[in-house]
Amino acid sequence: MPHTAPLPPVAMTPDPMTVGGALVRAAERFADRPALVYDGREATYAQLLDEVVQRARGLIGLGVKAGDHVGILAPNCWDYVVLYYAIQMVGGCAVLLNARYRPDDLAYVIPKSQISVLLVGGHAWQFCDYRPMLAEVFPELATWSGGDLHVAAAPALRLVVELGDDRPGNWPGAALLDARAQNVTLEDVFERAVAVRPDDIGLIIFSSGTTSRPKACMLTHVSLTLMGQRMAGSFRLTAQDRVWDPLPLFHMSTILPMAGCRATGACFIGMSHFSADEALALLIDRRPTVHYAGFPTIISALVTHPQFDRYDQSALRINHVVGPADLMRRYGALFPGAKYVNSYGLTEATGVPCYSNIDDPDDVLFTTSGPICEGMEVAIFAQDSTIVPDGEPGEIRVRGFGVFAGYFDDDDATAVAVDADGWLHTGDLGRIGAMGRLVYEGRLKDMLKIGGENVAAVELESFLATHPAIRMAQVVGVPDERLMEVAAAFIELNPGARMSEEDVARHCAGRIASYKIPRYVRFVESWPMSATKVQKFELLRGFEPDRKIDPAAVSAPRP
Repeated sequence: MPHTAPLPPVAMTPDPMTVGGALVRAAERFADRPALVYDGREATYAQLLDEVVQRARGLIGLGVKAGDHVGILAPNCWDYVVLYYAIQMVGGCAVLLNARYRPDDLAYVIPKSQISVLLVGGHAWQFCDYRPMLAEVFPELATWSGGDLHVAAAPALRLVVELGDDRPGNWPGAALLDARAQNVTLEDVFERAVAVRPDDIGLIIFSSGTTSRPKACMLTHVSLTLMGQRMAGSFRLTAQDRVWDPLPLFHMSTILPMAGCRATGACFIGMSHFSADEALALLIDRRPTVHYAGFPTIISALVTHPQFDRYDQSALRINHVVGPADLMRRYGALFPGAKYVNSYGLTEATGVPCYSNIDDPDDVLFTTSGPICEGMEVAIFAQDSTIVPDGEPGEIRVRGFGVFAGYFDDDDATAVAVDADGWLHTGDLGRIGAMGRLVYEGRLKDMLKIGGENVAAVELESFLATHPAIRMAQVVGVPDERLMEVAAAFIELNPGARMSEEDVARHCAGRIASYKIPRYVRFVESWPMSATKVQKFELLRGFEPDRKIDPAAVSAPRP
């Protein structure tokens, strides 16, 4: 028998331009289509809505009101997805906290975002235990076991609920949500859902904070819904698609594809954590039509896996990953039946307003980020805030429906980010390239000043990635007495590959300008990451300027 979703009466149908309303609409249109695969579990859209409504009843029973900030601090898991939807269904604002945050981070972001209810996931406590972390920064939680909660350092916080942890503990758990749900009706949930307006703030995600304290980006229901529709259009998603996305749920790289899936009835396939072994087993079993891997570290782990040739790619039609053009061409050859999709985005623009047009020639797909989506504009600005001609570099600025609603409780930072004409100043360097497509060239501040010459770090990273032994490269600038600054390259090699510092310099000699050749090379096996970005400032911690390379000593002799 088909599963019947707990659909509301027509008079109580939520606005489809809200996140909860979009899920209700998906359950109406695609009731028995697969919606979600996570942790070995799966659900249709009707079943997913059923679980969301049950959790929404519990949240209302806990006293969550419209506009309340409800935090989720958890690893990727099934509960996370259900809670995300339930919070927005009842008119709350979901605050998605980076699962990698540690005590110092938590001491900042929880008070900063004025979280009133914190939902903690203990699903992976063996690897990341939030109990002692939270008790360290908020001592009141060490002995609190329910009832009134008063936290001096986080005055808005009134309740903590822990899910997914079978250890004995003081904090209330899922049983409290279930008990409180008994006093809340289905009609109560949909009354709250109908009251949510598209322009309401539905989500706060903290920017990655690669150089400073993270900022709390506010996103509206309508921007989340519309950008999901645009993503689905770019990928030409249908209800037959299966989108594999192993990325963190506290990031737009999952929230946006989920929005695209619910707009079209496609199935979202997530992972509790990424490992190449588990990912490859999942891909072999589920045979997705779309990879939304996003980052080279994910794809490189797959293509270098000894079992990669067992993966039947016949269903795969799109491979989305962002990186240097030469590296992407290499990956493209390993997924020959799939279209490569590049992109450009940032949290402040509701994730990704710019995806490749899959009808573009391959060279355009590999070397540009594609066109800006409908309802958004992009332009390249000089330092004097004039728009430069196509082909010339400058700051990428965007405006339109996807521009965020501002940084929570930080009007000054918001005013700096978005000017009076509505342009979001991204701080990214780019130009308008072939076919009017956007070309991303790195962070404006991710520039090296070598002997007075500007060199984009991404340029050197792209070149280094052309060497078949190099899996990934990150370049930073370090002080130099003669040139003021020189390049230091941090390099991860492919499994089994060997290189020396001199081999790296030899690869560069005669192929790039001598002043661009890295003077320092450090080989690494892992990267300090924020949500999805390498934290370059962490690479520089403890850097010692020893083993300096002399490019002249390794240059190829003249013929």
